[in-house]
Amino acid sequence: MTEPNDLAAMRRRYDRPPLRRADLAPVWDQQLRQWIADAEAAGIAEPNAMVLATASPDGRPRTRTVLLKDLNDERLTFYTNYSSAKGRDLADNPWCSVTFPWIAMARQVTVVGRARRGSDDAADAYFASRPYGSQIGAVASPQSEVLTSRTVLEEREAEARAQYPEGSAVPRPWHWGGYDLAPVSVEFWQGRADRLHDRLRYVRTADGAWIVERLAP
Repeated sequence: MTEPNDLAAMRRRYDRPPLRRADLAPVWDQQLRQWIADAEAAGIAEPNAMVLATASPDGRPRTRTVLLKDLNDERLTFYTNYSSAKGRDLADNPWCSVTFPWIAMARQVTVVGRARRGSDDAADAYFASRPYGSQIGAVASPQSEVLTSRTVLEEREAEARAQYPEGSAVPRPWHWGGYDLAPVSVEFWQGRADRLHDRLRYVRTADGAWIVERLAP
């Protein structure tokens, strides 16, 4: 038994079955859907949560967790405040990365690519499908801005609720919408014994085709 906060002694043995090329779906998005479904079936909380990494114009990285809300063979879609730190980063440098950290399953997926704003129609449709409280939160929160106190945020929320009472239509704020991340690589990582993990990566070639390569752990 390790002592509390004995970080050097904290370790877990991974013993997943092999991940072979023959096990992979022919396209990356099908494989990602399967692993998300596996995570959901295993009871992973928010299996569509992914850690988004961006970089500021001067190269300072930032990470935060966002939720995958749509997926096809060309892109992954998430929604946020365009004026937030992540929105400002992506406006200057669209290259970014997301990682799905299914630690309890000894699995993770890392996607690298370029993000661009999604369509207004898609953002309108998704915003309209959100719960009322989430809509009000998007209206009220000046995401990533410094607040003098929690009271300021609560006052903005109260003002938004007064302007748009529950049951009324809440318009999507101009500063809120989607990003479509177009991958150039998608890596599937599975923990194995002795830290000799399996890493298989789909890579997009110059002609738009996808190949699969194995990486050393």
